[in-house]
Amino acid sequence: MQRLYAFFRSHQPWVDGFWAVLLVLVSLTMAAAGPAGAPWDRSATVPLTLAMGVAMALRRRMPERMLMLATAAGVVQLLVGVPVFPADFALLLVIYSVAVSGTVRASRAALAVALLAAPMVQLRWPEERSTLLGNLVIMVFQTVPLAFAWLLGDARRTRSAYFAQLEERAARLERERESQAKIAVAAERARIARELHDVVAHNVSVMVVQADGAAYVMDTAPDQARKALETISVTGRQALAEMRRLLGVLRTGEQPESGEYVPQPDVAQIEELVEQCRGAGLTVDFKVEGSPRPLPSGVELTAYRIVQEALTNVRKHAGPDAGAGVRLVYFDDGLGLLVEDDGRGAPPELCAAGGADGHGQGLIGMRERVGMVGGTLDAGPLPGGGFRISALLPLRPAL
Repeated sequence: MQRLYAFFRSHQPWVDGFWAVLLVLVSLTMAAAGPAGAPWDRSATVPLTLAMGVAMALRRRMPERMLMLATAAGVVQLLVGVPVFPADFALLLVIYSVAVSGTVRASRAALAVALLAAPMVQLRWPEERSTLLGNLVIMVFQTVPLAFAWLLGDARRTRSAYFAQLEERAARLERERESQAKIAVAAERARIARELHDVVAHNVSVMVVQADGAAYVMDTAPDQARKALETISVTGRQALAEMRRLLGVLRTGEQPESGEYVPQPDVAQIEELVEQCRGAGLTVDFKVEGSPRPLPSGVELTAYRIVQEALTNVRKHAGPDAGAGVRLVYFDDGLGLLVEDDGRGAPPELCAAGGADGHGQGLIGMRERVGMVGGTLDAGPLPGGGFRISALLPLRPAL
């Protein structure tokens, strides 16, 4: 049955043409076999039958025009006096097709034809041996098939529109899902880029400073040079471990081996970061105010990266013999950060560009991180020289 139904749907014009030809042949045969003394002109049945056959054959392609053709043929049939014959069955299918695929105005016209056809026939050829009530009952029974055909067509139109709406909605949701996936991928890539920037900029700058110092004192102070090389080794391993952790999220279908990735940095490691900078030759004053307590992981990572980036910029732009101060303040509803240096500060053009690392990414990355946790950032040169970075990170992001 499914194959037969699929065949009919894929060959609808041929199927409609077959039924139209069959209906025309049956109608002409019955008209020719009728009594010789018929009260109407038999020659009129030929064009009426052909008109109804054409309307039935083309009802799917041109529903509105075929409704007009079938209605006109029905009016002529009433005027000429040709009684109801098999070709009139085409009007039933034309009304159904218009209700399915015609315009709204054409569908309303088809409903009007369905409701008026039977009364007009009953008025033209009343049942003489029946009472007025009997004629009304006959008229109602003749109207029911036409009205039911229109109702079936309208129900199919509504169902088709509903399924089309569901398909459009599913397609739209699929597009939105793909768009959200692309946005999530872009956001993850941006996060990884920020993390890599912070890791590479900080650790490589420490390694460069230590390497320069080791080369300078290699002959005069071998112990100090050895200590600098050890610092380079530790810093390089730390950078590699963090880069493995970050790049691991780009791998698909692989599980990290035990101990391969290190945890994300937090506020507790800021003191280690300060000690590392002191070991690289930068004077740093570190203070903690308030009562330290656990913070959301996003806030802790943001705080660590801000301090890391700020101290990296001090080493790169503050000049020789510059000192820095780092202060953490625990409030009831957030964490405050303040990083200041007394050097010459970054060039004005870099500050205007939004960054202090020579590529316009330092402060931009800080602002993005702070914005992700709903905090605020204030950065700029100090009046007497130096640079200040101040941030406030709330415990809960603003709604």
